[in-house]
Amino acid sequence: MSAARVLRTAAWTAGAGGALTAAYLGLVTGAVPVDVGVGRRTRPLGPQTVDIAAPRETVFDVVARPYLGRTPRAMHDKVNVLERGSDLVLAEHYTPIAGGRLRAVTVETVRFIRPGRIDFRLVRGPVPYVTESFVLEEAEPGTGTGAGTRLVYDGELGTDLWRLGQWWGTAVAARWEAAVAASLASVRTEAERRAASSRGAV
Repeated sequence: MSAARVLRTAAWTAGAGGALTAAYLGLVTGAVPVDVGVGRRTRPLGPQTVDIAAPRETVFDVVARPYLGRTPRAMHDKVNVLERGSDLVLAEHYTPIAGGRLRAVTVETVRFIRPGRIDFRLVRGPVPYVTESFVLEEAEPGTGTGAGTRLVYDGELGTDLWRLGQWWGTAVAARWEAAVAASLASVRTEAERRAASSRGAV
């Protein structure tokens, strides 16, 4: 093989590798979503359940405040509200990936149905289709939460391109559900803190 051909092959390989890397980063970060409408497969997200020792209204307010009210400065690296209505917002959500060197950006609508339901629908992200819900139920006696709330997370994630998309959806779902679990833990901590402060003020 001539030196010129070796150089052309090396250049092509480097270019192809760069294109694949760019495509992967585009998918992971949500900058280049794949929504071709063929080979759609769906899989469940959750369910995840957390019992919270706080009234349902308090839990609802903790989830709703960054969207319907002024977003706290501490959450500016997690959510950015693009459009805000009385019960529906369009928001960007940020999730660190690659050890914090990159961040995935998803754009979702969030609908609030007080006092017991919050629905999310993906507009742009690493997969073409996601719907999710937080359902807030008053805790039944014997759950150990007292006058508390049971928050149930459930959803569905869809990908295109048959088995290739299914493989990608499995990878995305693992990170997605981990991010949801962390969010639920934060909601529980803040709601219980508010409930304890309210009881202490009485």
